[in-house]
Amino acid sequence: MKIIDAHMHYSNIASFLTASEQNGVNYTKAGLEEERGNNNILAGICMGLCETKPGSFPDKQAATPMRFDMGELPANYYYCAGINPHNLDKEAITNLDVALQKSDCAGIKLYAGYYHYLVTSRKYEPVYQLAIKYDLPVVIHSGDTYSERGLLKYSHPLSIDELAVKHPELRIVIAHLGNPWLLETAEILYKNKNVYADLSGLLIGEKELFERFVAQDLYLNMFRTALILADRYDKLLFGTDWPLAHIDVYVNFIKKLIPEAHHQQVFYENATKVFTKLSLGR
Repeated sequence: MKIIDAHMHYSNIASFLTASEQNGVNYTKAGLEEERGNNNILAGICMGLCETKPGSFPDKQAATPMRFDMGELPANYYYCAGINPHNLDKEAITNLDVALQKSDCAGIKLYAGYYHYLVTSRKYEPVYQLAIKYDLPVVIHSGDTYSERGLLKYSHPLSIDELAVKHPELRIVIAHLGNPWLLETAEILYKNKNVYADLSGLLIGEKELFERFVAQDLYLNMFRTALILADRYDKLLFGTDWPLAHIDVYVNFIKKLIPEAHHQQVFYENATKVFTKLSLGR
């Protein structure tokens, strides 16, 4: 089965480095190449992110756009330009405009919840206008934050419903299925034709943790109920949140949630429709 990893990381973030060590993930280009080769990952989307000093994410001093800083991305890997809402002056917007025109930039990433701004804030309007101009998706963090400094009221998916209505021409991806607000995300997917969701980061950690949770039907059914309610397997994108989990472990986890008839859609086809810059021969 062909797979596109629509949500992963390639940045020297202190918490990611710690998590990868705890999970036994080789968080290097060589480690990524090995894992992608073992799992038939044909392409990937890296979420642009950086911190100016270890442990400072969400970093108010980070430049917009945020990229990645672990060297050159592997072949057929792209990135989403990360946005720091504390740094959105005219120069930053100009730099973002330039970045979005380059072949390796496939979209934009907002870190709602990490940064304490609603996605409907006027601060983001120039960002949305550029996304519309270049017909690129905006991936928005939603749900639990991988930082105690995050505020959940800013990462609740319901604010994305308002954004989708305000900008119907904007292609939006709700990251992490809005977990734990799964039913709310399902309703937003069902209601808004311009909204999609990725399935990354629903569970993170070492293999033993996955085995423990996946063995519990009540846990799996929590996600399955939301997916049945949405009834839009054509709008779900596979993603791993690597290095927060091993790729093979995460693939097997999502296979248990998605009916086999929809595997090719979720693991591959939907990403090519959302991230239209993907060129698998690059």
